[in-house]
Amino acid sequence: MALHPDFIRGIIFDYGGTIDSNGVHWSEVLWQAYLLEQTPVTREAFRQAYVHGERTLGRHPFVQPHHTFLDMLRLKADLQIEWLKTHQLLTAEQATPELKQRIAAYGYACARRSVEAARPVIAALSEKYPLALVSNFYGNMASVLKDFELDAFFPIVIESAVCGVRKPDPQIFKLGLEALHLQAGEVAVIGDSYDKDILSAASLGCKTVWLKNTGWQSYTGHETADVIISGLEELKTVFRIVSS
Repeated sequence: MALHPDFIRGIIFDYGGTIDSNGVHWSEVLWQAYLLEQTPVTREAFRQAYVHGERTLGRHPFVQPHHTFLDMLRLKADLQIEWLKTHQLLTAEQATPELKQRIAAYGYACARRSVEAARPVIAALSEKYPLALVSNFYGNMASVLKDFELDAFFPIVIESAVCGVRKPDPQIFKLGLEALHLQAGEVAVIGDSYDKDILSAASLGCKTVWLKNTGWQSYTGHETADVIISGLEELKTVFRIVSS
């Protein structure tokens, strides 16, 4: 399979895990913060705390539209650390507000570095193609994009908490196609999640660019996409663009 940029008329980006971490799953980013802090929990315990935090934010509207990415990371760190404390995996003395703040700050610094590297590539793509953002997110995507100075590049934002559809349901990508006024075969979808982004978009007939890095689970080795990249910088070659 191949992607021919001359036949592409629009691009749909995923956000979380794609633009803000260059394909590294956010559990891996935050686990590095725990290691840096020498937090005395196992990797498995952390993963359970991470899942608890994600599910809690999915069920309850703790994230508000005005929240920045740092605000959101503070909520996540709080939920994770409190879960670890509740399950007696951290003591009250260890589960300090300062620890939560440092973990969130580490994640935010990582996100900012990734976004800074991605921005010129996205800017160059936006000059050649209309862009849309399709993401499983919490209702604060507009604030996050503004904070990271990406809002000008994504006039179309389809966010799961707003539209009521979550990946891997292909319907969320259909909403992106409709907003772009393009057919599936004319659109390239760029994402880090093989199941949620690549398989879902491909099922509609979209072209797919898989940002393959460190995922939540190990890969089988049989995954396919029209294009597989290991960093967003490679999009310049894929789409034949020059970024400033």
